[in-house]
Amino acid sequence: MNPFASLTNRIFLASAVLAVVSVGAAIYIVNRAVSRQAYEELERGIGEAANLVDVYRQFTFDAFGRDARLIADLPMLKAAVDTRDPATVEQKAREYRQNVPNADLFAIADNQGHVLVRLGSAEVPDAALSAATVDRQSMSERSAFWPMRGGILLIKSVPIYIESGPTDVLGTLILGASLDNSQVTRFKELTHSEIAFGVNGKVLAATLPEETWPTLGALLAAPGAASTVTLGDEEYLAVATPLGAPGGNGQPMGLVLRSRTKNLRFLGALHKQLALTAVLAVFVAVIFSYAIARTITRPLGTITTAMREMARSGDLSRRIPMPDARWQDEDARLLATTFNSMTDSIERFQRDATQRERLSSLGRLSTVIAHEIRNPLMIMKTSLRMLRREDARPQQVRAATADIDEEVTRLNRIVTEVLDFARPINFEVAPADLNALARDAVRAAEAAAGCDGVRLALDAQLPPAQTDAERLRQALVNIIGNAIQAVADVATPGANGVHLRTARLDPHHAVITVSDSGRGIAAADLPRVFEPYFTTRRTGTGIGLAISRNIIEGLGGRITVASEPGRGTDVRIELPLDGPTA
Repeated sequence: MNPFASLTNRIFLASAVLAVVSVGAAIYIVNRAVSRQAYEELERGIGEAANLVDVYRQFTFDAFGRDARLIADLPMLKAAVDTRDPATVEQKAREYRQNVPNADLFAIADNQGHVLVRLGSAEVPDAALSAATVDRQSMSERSAFWPMRGGILLIKSVPIYIESGPTDVLGTLILGASLDNSQVTRFKELTHSEIAFGVNGKVLAATLPEETWPTLGALLAAPGAASTVTLGDEEYLAVATPLGAPGGNGQPMGLVLRSRTKNLRFLGALHKQLALTAVLAVFVAVIFSYAIARTITRPLGTITTAMREMARSGDLSRRIPMPDARWQDEDARLLATTFNSMTDSIERFQRDATQRERLSSLGRLSTVIAHEIRNPLMIMKTSLRMLRREDARPQQVRAATADIDEEVTRLNRIVTEVLDFARPINFEVAPADLNALARDAVRAAEAAAGCDGVRLALDAQLPPAQTDAERLRQALVNIIGNAIQAVADVATPGANGVHLRTARLDPHHAVITVSDSGRGIAAADLPRVFEPYFTTRRTGTGIGLAISRNIIEGLGGRITVASEPGRGTDVRIELPLDGPTA
């Protein structure tokens, strides 16, 4: 079965697909925008952290340079350095070192590069300090570094001189700051990043475990560019930044790392929430799509069902119920109203056509009625002649009197049947037990025919019906009587005889079937069985079935005849349980 053959399915699928695509596109756009913003925020944050490290390095050198120049310009220090006496210089150095508490190295060398005094915790050989002394020819400040165990020592050197000129240099003041494990821990707190310092591809201090240092050392060779590295079960974004100009010991580097795994972990939860939201949105969209599809196609389905019932039962009085206007589409309401108006018009036309057919039938029956009346009149006239004869014998008088009485009865029956057929039937509708009504009709028909043997198959679950019991009984007596006569006319009656069955057709209709095993009706005569005064029996009037049809249709039902020569006849009556529609 093609699922797209149904209008409901097509509307539902189109609406559902549109909703799913819209929700999916919205979720995808939001998810992509949030992810891109998170990645950009991570890259921006690690760039700011790298800049902070470089700013600290510049600030340290600038501060040391300023402090060193101020101390180197003190006359007392110049006088002590000029003595070249280490004890004298150390006394003044300890005094002035208090002015630079952040210095891990405070050293003074003479103009020959000999170290006179060194204070602080930094472990730097004298040869390194001698190399950091100011050149007597240039007298310019110098910046250098020295790799040491546990970190890097940043060195700032300023000249100590009396007057300008190369011959006036007394010595060099050397200050140093360590980038060691304590500093990387401090940087981690300030930047919320992992920090590492190293030289020549070798990490000397870092906040990460030492087993990761060989991997980090490879990142020191690419300063400025962000790179990705996996350490254990975490992925990091890393940026290397130079810590000053390269020297004889290589290029000091700082490495800033941020965990992409931790910083972007919220994206996983966000993706789950977005996925759950998408599923719920799609579910709601599908429900609403189906509801929309049903509101559009339900009126069509209702009309289709009503038309199918009309085709099956022939009941043109069916109406489409009008639902609550708050939930009913205006187009659907207009369609239902138009359909109800159409059925009203068809029903009215059918009533008019039935009335015209009845009047036309009466016109066609005039010759039949004249013939039916003329024959009794001729018999009565002949009998009266016999009675006028003076020589009439008593037997002849009695015979003539009996003939007159029989023909008067026949005339009265003809007039009664014609009146019943011609005039509108007034129905008195009330609850009636169809099974009890069927039993009563069978008894009456059997009494009139002077025989019995009609077999009953009654549905005990059949509910009471709103109908005119007396009129329906009259129709059933006519139909059962015809069935009994049909079986009696057969030379060798069938074994099945006459059967009457009742059953429930659907929640609103019941069916009564009268079957006989007579010789049946010829195919050419079958369409005319309901025509007034049409009969294939010599003694029949041919108006019983016509009256029965008027009664059944007046009660809102339908009567049909199915027959096959040699196999009998079935008369089927369908009646509404709720009574005829006005």
